Formats: sequence, structure tokens, C-alpha cells
Amino acid sequence: MTPSPASTQPPQGAALRVMAQARWQALAPRERLLVTMAAWVLGLAALWTWGLQQPLQAGRQAQASLERLDEQWLVMQRQAAEAQALKAVAPLPAGQADQALQAATSRLGTRGKLARQGPRAVLSVEGVSPSELQAWWAEARAGARARPVEMQLSRNERGLTGTVTVTLGDTP
Repeated sequence: MTPSPASTQPPQGAALRVMAQARWQALAPRERLLVTMAAWVLGLAALWTWGLQQPLQAGRQAQASLERLDEQWLVMQRQAAEAQALKAVAPLPAGQADQALQAATSRLGTRGKLARQGPRAVLSVEGVSPSELQAWWAEARAGARARPVEMQLSRNERGLTGTVTVTLGDTP
């Protein structure tokens, strides 16, 4: 069997390697040193860009994310402790809860109206500030042992408008 013309020629990669070695040998020692140094600089830059910079950046982002998650965890723990404390407090009789809720609502003036619907109370507000509603809520929760059921509020140029529904008294 006679060899084909393609099998007698060296592969393409071998030819390129031979040409590169010949070119390398033709360079002066100083030029070889400069090419070697340039190759090292490019290699180190590539290593930094793809091998080290991205993991370091991801580590910094992970650290910031962990700090945010720790803060959220602490807030959740405080809220859980507060919820447990509120569950442990005995509910008030309906009459006392109504009085405490009426007293809290009277501080809102004409911007807040309270309506009792069975075991629930619905506060309708129009144009109250968030701090006023927060103060009402704190007083309703502490004084009337009110528990939230539903809240539908919207904000406009005059303040908050909407309803807050709570359960109070002996209801579960």
C-alpha cells in the first residue's frame, strides 16, 4: 500500500510549531527576554482578571450581604419576642377594650372614625400622618390589646387614607 500524499506531509500544528521555534531562535537574547516578560505580564493580568478579581469581589459582596441578613435576623428576633410577649398578655373585656380604643381614636380628631363590627373594630382614617397612625396603633395595641386583621391604606398629599381592621377583647 502506498502512502497518500496527505499522510507524508506533517500536520498543520507541527508546521506552526517548527515555524515558531525558528522565529524564537532568530530573536536576540534581549528580545527573547522582553517577549518572555510580556507573556508573563499578560498571563498575570489574565489570572488577576479571571481568576482572582471576580472571587474577591464576590467575597466582598457576600460579606455585605451577610451583614444585611444579620441585621434583618435581629429585627425578626425582636419582633418574634414582641409577638410572644403580646400573646402572653390576657385580653381585656370588651367594654374596657372599647374605651381604650375610643381614647386612642379621639387623639386623631375628625380624621379618624371608629366603627365596631362584632368582635372587630374598623378605624377609617383620612389625611393622618404616618406618625399619628403609628401612635394610634401603639396605644390600641397596648391599651385595648388590639390585634391586626387587615389594613388598606394609601398615601396622598394630605397623608394616609384608608381603613385598619383589628380584633379586640376576648376574641381569639
